[in-house]
Amino acid sequence: MTAQPLAEAPVGATAPAPASPAAPAPATPTPHPAVAAMPVSGDEILVGGVPLERLAARVGSTPFFAYDRQRITDRVREVKAALGDAVRLGYAVKANPMPAVVQHLSGLVDALDVASAHEMHTALDTGTDPGRISFAGPGKTPAEIRSAVAAGVLIELESYTEARRVVAAGEALGVVPRVAIRVNPDFAVRGSGMRMSGGPQQFGVDAEQVPDLLSYLGTTGADVTGFHIFAGSQNLDAELIAGAQRATADLVVALAEHAPAPVRYVNLGGGLGIPYFPKDRPVDLARVGESLAAVVADQIAPALPEADVHIELGRYLVGEAGSYVTRVIDRKVSRGRTYLVVDGGMHHQLAASGNLGQVIRRNYPVLVGNRMASSDVEQATVVGCLCTPLDLLADDVPLPRAEPDDLVVVLQAGAYGLTASPTAFLGHPAPAEVLV
Repeated sequence: MTAQPLAEAPVGATAPAPASPAAPAPATPTPHPAVAAMPVSGDEILVGGVPLERLAARVGSTPFFAYDRQRITDRVREVKAALGDAVRLGYAVKANPMPAVVQHLSGLVDALDVASAHEMHTALDTGTDPGRISFAGPGKTPAEIRSAVAAGVLIELESYTEARRVVAAGEALGVVPRVAIRVNPDFAVRGSGMRMSGGPQQFGVDAEQVPDLLSYLGTTGADVTGFHIFAGSQNLDAELIAGAQRATADLVVALAEHAPAPVRYVNLGGGLGIPYFPKDRPVDLARVGESLAAVVADQIAPALPEADVHIELGRYLVGEAGSYVTRVIDRKVSRGRTYLVVDGGMHHQLAASGNLGQVIRRNYPVLVGNRMASSDVEQATVVGCLCTPLDLLADDVPLPRAEPDDLVVVLQAGAYGLTASPTAFLGHPAPAEVLV
């Protein structure tokens, strides 16, 4: 910023010195609610009840992801209480496919949704009944389809090609395939961080094409159970979510008139977000539950009395239960800016670096997990160990003064972390994951 010149004094006059107002005392930054909510013992945060440095010693290396088992359990309990008995809760495995996490959730939720054969096998390994597993996602390979038909999971069809391949696999295996149609509706949902419906999409079958696909399926002997409509993700506005639920229910009821059998499965998607950034506010879960209860009672149940209504959540169940822990390797000052160089980075936490869907980069909540009692706060930038300026975990944030060997923790790291990141970039070792 260019300083403005002082007004010129008359020739021969002495310009008065400008007044020097007292500098305001620096404001104490308000921590992100996720930081304020972390339990602390002495100088350290607790993860799953374990002090951070002890947990790091238990894991044996940094960086690592730690997921809090009790927080996941509590979140599922909260969601089920809000939903009541009229709606079944599914877990979208893609949010966090760590086998221990999936195993834990399999005993808490009503269904598991997978998006690849690998995720399907992880779900099956939990002992979950195949009837409680659904397989969605575009581009299922013929081998994946054959495996899914053989396993007996519900296949959510994304195209005519998939439908024909499912029917052929069922005939070859002597198995009646269980299918639903994933629908691309003719409306979009405002407020979603990632829109997955409305207009042209790679996801699902366009709503106007669904009646013809249902007509074809009715000639094949496939078990056509119903519909899946997922409009978007990371939505924090309960009223927008409620509006999407009502519109989705109207569409399902209309499409059901073309179904070859009574509809038994209605998946309304999910898309509930979590607050990553300081101005974010948590979604009003009670309002979402109220809306769903009304949708089921007033729209779906009267028209489709045999339908089980599902919502499917991933990030909302596990995102806030995760922490990414990385160790400070170097502390350096470059032209007045302090950098903390850590042994992790965007190859494990692409989303926190701002390179997974953020148009304008914003910081995830971050803290120095073994300096929680320190009052020596400074502005610092946390960068990873990769040779790219994109490897940025926190940009110019207030943190307790950290030194090499301290532990920096990125919060809200339980969803779309490790498996959504370029882990092979530059050949660094993969991080550990623990469920605590």
